[in-house]
Amino acid sequence: MSKYGNTPAGPGEYREESAKAVRPREAATLIVVRQAKQPKILMGKRAATHKFMPNKFVFPGGRLDLIDQRLQVPKGLSAPVMKRLRKETRKTVSDNKLRGLALAAIRETYEETGLIIGRPTKKSLSTGDKVWQSYFDHGVEPPLDQMDFIARAVTPTYRTRRFDTRFFMVYDEFIHTDPEEMAKASGELLDLHWLTLGDARKLDLPAITRSVIDMVEERMKLDRKAQMKKPAPYVRFINGKPLITDL
Repeated sequence: MSKYGNTPAGPGEYREESAKAVRPREAATLIVVRQAKQPKILMGKRAATHKFMPNKFVFPGGRLDLIDQRLQVPKGLSAPVMKRLRKETRKTVSDNKLRGLALAAIRETYEETGLIIGRPTKKSLSTGDKVWQSYFDHGVEPPLDQMDFIARAVTPTYRTRRFDTRFFMVYDEFIHTDPEEMAKASGELLDLHWLTLGDARKLDLPAITRSVIDMVEERMKLDRKAQMKKPAPYVRFINGKPLITDL
């Protein structure tokens, strides 16, 4: 199997042969990179009680919510990032939804870790959503224009839970709070740690997560503008076999 394939599933993660394949849900995850001589990334461990990838170390992230698509924010994603996000999507998928995926990555990171990824602003931003209002109350706006889109992966059909996940990447200058003081706000992720890429590779990781770490390492060799323009691998499975194309 390709290195982009999934690691063995636990009990209850495989779909019964007679059951219809589950439609994947839209999701997003965020790789936060702290720059140093040895760069570090934020990862946490999924609880053993989770039915999807229990006990695996992953990046913060989760499902796209309707509020993420409707939220009004000052800046959007960069043109190169939007261009890649639009590829291989249905014509009915709006730019608001694609932008919402990046916002979902920020929101989920805030919910799961307490870490605020944002740019200071004097603008008064408001919403009826409690989580996003709590975020805005810190005097920040989402730094969408500085977020890179580095990969997309769809869970294979043999899984009982499936996600169509976009992986975003952002650097530590947009960490608004103390990066060493994180709170397990939702309890979704345990054992939150800043890890060097080498240390991260030693953990129990889903195969796609391991591959994304390699992608992060390759992107960091380029300047920021080149990073934003670099293609993003799109990983999915056709008839049980992995298919990888560039977006």
